[in-house]
Amino acid sequence: MHPLPAKPEALRWLPLLVAAAFFMQLLDATILNTAIPSIARSFACDPLQLHSLVTAYMLTVCVLIPASGWVSDRFGMRRTFLTAIFLFTLGSLLCALSTSVEMMTACRVVQGIGGAFLMPVGRLAILRSYPRWMFVKVMNFVTIPGLLGPLLGPVLGGILVQYATWHWIFLINIPVGIAGFWATRRFMPDLHAVKAQKFDWKGFLLFSGSAVLLSVSLESAHGMPDKLHMAVLGSAGVLLQLLYWLFACRSGAPLFSPALFRIRNFAIGIAGNLVCRLGGSCLPYLMPLFFQVALGFSAFKSGLFLLPLALSNLLAKTVATRLIKTLGYRTIMILNTVTIGAMLVCFAFITQSSDDLTLLALLAVLGAANSVQFTCMNTLTLIDLPDEYASSGNSLLSMIMQLSIAISIAAASLLLDALGGQDAGRSSDDVMTAFHATFVTIGCLCALSSLVFSRVDRNKGKGGIRRSASPEKADGTGPEEA
Repeated sequence: MHPLPAKPEALRWLPLLVAAAFFMQLLDATILNTAIPSIARSFACDPLQLHSLVTAYMLTVCVLIPASGWVSDRFGMRRTFLTAIFLFTLGSLLCALSTSVEMMTACRVVQGIGGAFLMPVGRLAILRSYPRWMFVKVMNFVTIPGLLGPLLGPVLGGILVQYATWHWIFLINIPVGIAGFWATRRFMPDLHAVKAQKFDWKGFLLFSGSAVLLSVSLESAHGMPDKLHMAVLGSAGVLLQLLYWLFACRSGAPLFSPALFRIRNFAIGIAGNLVCRLGGSCLPYLMPLFFQVALGFSAFKSGLFLLPLALSNLLAKTVATRLIKTLGYRTIMILNTVTIGAMLVCFAFITQSSDDLTLLALLAVLGAANSVQFTCMNTLTLIDLPDEYASSGNSLLSMIMQLSIAISIAAASLLLDALGGQDAGRSSDDVMTAFHATFVTIGCLCALSSLVFSRVDRNKGKGGIRRSASPEKADGTGPEEA
């Protein structure tokens, strides 16, 4: 038996350290959404125009995910994790001190740089510190606090906003970050790769530049004068994406190999993730705004009403694997995407006079359906990857997921703008109509992804999920079920 690379004391505390980092990051991701209307009042702006606070963070994480494994190998795991905690904590402090939307957006980018490395490097530390027979057990322990973050975030955000100020949603990260910094210096093993891998910087810049331009093009489109700006940025993003794949076809070691898309289920999974997540990934941002801006809920009530969404999401994970084994991927994902689309369309009938129980029931069904769908999409995408493509394919999936969230939020805001939800002289009825039309649009888009999943083999997944590649390979960037 080979000796473990970390000391026994480190092995005892490392899972707790990584779990705390996951929890801090996922709590921060959900706690902000509830506070957006309060932040808007503080900055004297429209809450429907503050999507940049969310997308700036998501886009930064998306862009830097592919580099996380190489950076930790090059500079050491402990140093990388320390830097990630420091930047995330510093960004939190700067966000709390922000005096304008532009300043806070820039500070969210600083947070995103740290957040981009927390999860991948934490997983990598677990992967390289424990024998394979312990890995699944340790990762299950690590992910439980992460699942609690989306459950507690909206409620805690509502409490802090209503009974303190929005600044505290960022300030609570500081003592956690300080404790994490000390614990990392004390317990994180300073592991390096056995052999340094060459990084595809040209591919990284082309692919990341494309992602940024495509997202920013949607961010810039508010009013007719900006449509040309949107078209130019979007076209530049598409051009960089085409250049990347032309370069990748000729490269000996590309960032993401074109050979990945010769694997049928990987190609279907990536396409389905894009379409389905573009429709539904804006919900954590859109729902608190709908509750507070359109329905007139307080921040605390808004947070409470998001509990069924997060709780059913958590509980549904316990049955997702059994559903796949019984029905197979194709049947579940077709039925599920149609269900998600239908639930979203149902929100077009929710008004200030609607019964609370009806709203809570819709949210519970939507949360469960989303949970099953994300589990199915993630495992289908990775299930047939051979070992040599596991790391690259998994990183691409993680990047696509983060990019889809950023674009989905920007697109939802653009829809609200186009439908009159952000007009200066709008009435409350105009706002409600804009939200209703937005829900119908994203619901139809989500339901359309069932056409993509109809390409999956009818019997795929029935009888048990057999994986030819682990999603936790090489760089440790396993997929998040956002």
